[in-house]
Amino acid sequence: MKKRNPVTLIIGIVLLALGIFFGFKTYHSSYAESRALSDTLSEINASISEMQENMEAVSDAETKAELEHQLAHLQAQKSQLSDEKLSLERPYSYSLILVFLGILVSVTGIVVLIKGTVTNPKADLVKLAQAGLLAALCYIGFAFFKIDMPGHTAFHFGNVFCVLAALLLGSFWGGLAGAVGMTIADLTTAYVTSAPKTFLLKLCIGVTVGLVAHGIFKLADASDKKKIVGVTVLASACGMAFNIVADPLVGYFYKTYLLGIPQDLAKAMTQIVTITTSVNAVLAVIFASIFYLALRPAIKKAGLLVTEKKTRE
Repeated sequence: MKKRNPVTLIIGIVLLALGIFFGFKTYHSSYAESRALSDTLSEINASISEMQENMEAVSDAETKAELEHQLAHLQAQKSQLSDEKLSLERPYSYSLILVFLGILVSVTGIVVLIKGTVTNPKADLVKLAQAGLLAALCYIGFAFFKIDMPGHTAFHFGNVFCVLAALLLGSFWGGLAGAVGMTIADLTTAYVTSAPKTFLLKLCIGVTVGLVAHGIFKLADASDKKKIVGVTVLASACGMAFNIVADPLVGYFYKTYLLGIPQDLAKAMTQIVTITTSVNAVLAVIFASIFYLALRPAIKKAGLLVTEKKTRE
């Protein structure tokens, strides 16, 4: 018998209310302080660049040593202020994540009230363990396998495991694994302010890949090798195509209206993001497909191939 419990909806509404409250509060306090530090850091970066140019033009050893000492002091000051800036940005980022999480839980609660849900504690525990493993891989793929680029973006392997999670676990659990893993990666690196946007977009990537692979083409039930390969690549490509469009677009509005970045700077950053997102998308489609096709026989043998029906039960 299906249960229609309002608890999930109530929790979602509470989380959403708390996120909005703390978001408004932290935006005008700690985040405002971090934006002031951004101006100071810009001045320090300009001074560092100017000093480096002067050092190249100086031939006197004593003068050069003095400039090196001043440069080291500026770099230490830059590092200290950067750490302080990140610590001031975290509360606002946490608040925005809470807002998006509240929206997700509220929508889930509405679905539960309308359609009901069938609980299976053992199956949920298995899925939770699998999602935790994939979330850890998403974290590793971004935190340890990335090349930072200007414009607050990077080439990385995190999306590979976001797509793989959806192929292995379906839209709900796979999307959640990617969202959690990549969000934690942002929160523990210099990408703190990108964490809320990451949570939303990676969740959507997982949902897109899972729905195409399992909801539409029933990948778990497929036996023809050509179909398995084709659906795997197609689903991965659909998820990444969504990201190529959504990441720069959502990122522009997110930076402009939630982070308060000037529109001209946000546009310039968006152009760089478009390039890195496209490269990351190609890598994700290729490697996620290879990993899934390699893992599929063992997973099938273990009886763990996912279907969208299983993810809802």
